[in-house]
Amino acid sequence: MSEMGGAPAGPGTDPSRDPEGAEMTELGNSDAFAAERERLEGEVATFKDKFLRAFAEAENVRRRADKEVADARSYGISAFARDMLNVADDLGRALGALEPDAKAKAEGALKGLIEGLELTERSLQKALEKHGVRKLEPKGERFNPNHHQAMFEVPDESVPSGTVVQVVQSGYVRGASDRPR
Repeated sequence: MSEMGGAPAGPGTDPSRDPEGAEMTELGNSDAFAAERERLEGEVATFKDKFLRAFAEAENVRRRADKEVADARSYGISAFARDMLNVADDLGRALGALEPDAKAKAEGALKGLIEGLELTERSLQKALEKHGVRKLEPKGERFNPNHHQAMFEVPDESVPSGTVVQVVQSGYVRGASDRPR
């Protein structure tokens, strides 16, 4: 029985009685600890790798979502904007159909109607510009087949060859061209 009372101590459990056994136990424990440490370090490395990959994937998903939201904001109203371009063109054609003399001589209700149409056209242009849609007037510019659409060629000796002399339908741009100019 041990001095403290209780069960007798087994061989190799009391270092003061069996120094060789204690040394063997310590060596065995250090090998076991080293093996356990290696296993745990491997698990830590595996979990760290999984964490880093999951984090990178989450970051990629966030970036893709941000880009999709930005694209949706940018191009979400494209169809509506194209429809509004037709309205802007119709207002411009309505005002262009008036002879300058008739416009200058207009009185009363007709003058109010003309001014109202002009105001509406300006307001529509401002609203389109507010949303990044700009009207372009290429008249007098050199013809560029990447940006302009030629309907016909007009011989005009007063301008260099290849110059846009008449615009049939104005073009509009919003980032990329919404409609050929």
